[in-house]
Amino acid sequence: AAQALIDAPIGADPGDPLRRAVTSPGKAARTRYEVLERFVEPDLAGLRCTLETGRTHQIRVHLAAVGHPLVGDQVYGAGRPLLGLTRPFLHAVELALRHPTTGERVTWTSALAPDLVAFREGLTPLDVIP
Repeated sequence: AAQALIDAPIGADPGDPLRRAVTSPGKAARTRYEVLERFVEPDLAGLRCTLETGRTHQIRVHLAAVGHPLVGDQVYGAGRPLLGLTRPFLHAVELALRHPTTGERVTWTSALAPDLVAFREGLTPLDVIP
């Protein structure tokens, strides 16, 4: 599978303080991503993103910065078609952290929301990448 690391600092967007942007100076931010599947629809792919840092809107900002904003993202999508979505196609399958008191790893998992499942089922797979 195609994989990459986006290593770019994130800070307040100089043009809009409510948004974040890849900017220097900014706080260190690292996002790893892996392409899991591609679709016939132009510029669409299913990704697995792993955060090495935890900045506000990190996945959205990093993917937009490399020219691949999330489908449905009206804030960072730069006018790309929403394709019927009313929100960004972004889902945390798993969240994990160390408990601050016990140090134990705590993990939560979540199934894809029905609106995102319906959107995904409407796409035409090009290939699944092992």
